[in-house]
Amino acid sequence: MAMWVFGYGSLLWNPGFEPVERRRAVLRDYHRSFCMLSIHHRGSEADPGLVLALDETKGATCTGVAFRVPEAEEADVLATLRERELISSAYLEKTLDLTLENGEIIAALAYVINRDHVQYCQFDLEKQAQIIAHATGGRGPNTEYLLNTAAHLTQMGIRDPDMDWLVARVKALTE
Repeated sequence: MAMWVFGYGSLLWNPGFEPVERRRAVLRDYHRSFCMLSIHHRGSEADPGLVLALDETKGATCTGVAFRVPEAEEADVLATLRERELISSAYLEKTLDLTLENGEIIAALAYVINRDHVQYCQFDLEKQAQIIAHATGGRGPNTEYLLNTAAHLTQMGIRDPDMDWLVARVKALTE
């Protein structure tokens, strides 16, 4: 059975591997949310940033990309993803059903927020913008993460009004 990975945030623009196939996909009962404090990649313990996570919400949907991993690279890709995504155990690794554009349902690896983890948070958009505008981590500025993700969602024709608001507000805060 093919290994698929669901991209909804930074995996959209930096999956860390060259996929055999990319397919637009919808995940049901989860939404994309800046609900995870980033203390490694886009912030620090002293000055956490914010990154996206899949937050389980009955009735919600999240549109992203399903990436099919080259069969010969599955073990290496899984190891790399785990090193990147499970760095602090705030994400849970799950296999979830995605619906592709043609209606086909596939199982894919997805990283969802652990609501019981200390890095789980719920902030209003203004506080999110304030955090994102100033945080920097091991993979660079939090603004870069926001802007790259928003640009890729726009290229894919995926509307996210909260993301659009955050982009405008963060640009205003950093100019």
